Amino acid sequence: MHFSPDPFFVIDTAYYVKPKTDELDMRWLYYAIIFHKLGEIDDGSPIPSTTRAAVYVRDVDIPPLPEQRAIAAVLSALDDKIELNRRMNATLERQARALFADWFVHFGPTRAKAANQPPYLPPETWSLFPDRLDDKGVPEGWEVSEIGKEAKVVGGSTPSTKEPRFWGGGIHWTTPKDLSALKSPVLFETNRTITKAGLEKISSGLLPVGTVLLSSRAPIGYVAIAAIPVAVNQGYIALRCEGRLSNIYVWLWLHENMEAIKGNANGSTFQEISKKNFRPLPVVVPSENAMNAFNEMVMPLYERIEKNELESRTLAKTRNLLLPKLMSGEIRVREAEKQIGEVG
Repeated sequence: MHFSPDPFFVIDTAYYVKPKTDELDMRWLYYAIIFHKLGEIDDGSPIPSTTRAAVYVRDVDIPPLPEQRAIAAVLSALDDKIELNRRMNATLERQARALFADWFVHFGPTRAKAANQPPYLPPETWSLFPDRLDDKGVPEGWEVSEIGKEAKVVGGSTPSTKEPRFWGGGIHWTTPKDLSALKSPVLFETNRTITKAGLEKISSGLLPVGTVLLSSRAPIGYVAIAAIPVAVNQGYIALRCEGRLSNIYVWLWLHENMEAIKGNANGSTFQEISKKNFRPLPVVVPSENAMNAFNEMVMPLYERIEKNELESRTLAKTRNLLLPKLMSGEIRVREAEKQIGEVG
């Protein structure tokens, strides 16, 4: 389901809804479709699908237009804030990736110094960069290492699904599917949980907050930082950043080197990057001072992303709680606004 305030086209496997009367508010209609689950109707054909005929026969209670608009205003205020947070996080991530690329991929400050160009960073930061590249093509005094030497690279597994005692406990256990639905690079929860007995079946154990997660197959390339202690299945490469490189640095390094990561994958059924092929990938290790300066600049961006995502999750839960109550008439708009104010 998607509400678009702008004109759009749909493909032949989707429907759009357009009111036939001026007595219907478009945004209210969007929430009514969600409430009545009109997009989930199965017409009974061999391939699960929804047809217009199956939707047309459904009865929908329609309140007066002013009430529609009031309900839509309450719910859309929450959705609009969620969307604003998403756009803000996208901007923050672009800023972090741009800074990483300039400093550690293109070596912009060092190249500018070597060419006698004017500084574009504060003097105390500018002074941290060498004024020439070495014979390996990196700033003098920096090092080219291997990611497996700079971070602890581990994988995971799946406890037997035939053993109920392994499942439904209080320990988060993740598959790449959890990352596929993320709108920001932060993992706050998982679809499934395991027990202590289940955790004992995973050699990498419970990974700490701050672990960087990379989906290593089906597909390769989902990346996030764990905001919760988590165990992983066999579809991950997990990186514990306890050495010279911060988890923020490694998160951004993964994005910049995704083509190389995928290029080292193999497999006949589906592509997979093994830990053996992943660990030797080259990574630039800057000076400690440059690393610290980078962390000081980028960590606040990531922390803001995390805060925005946490707020959006709270807003989404509030919306999901209020939507059926408002649409069914269980509560009135004024009461819903009061509940939103308490959450805010």
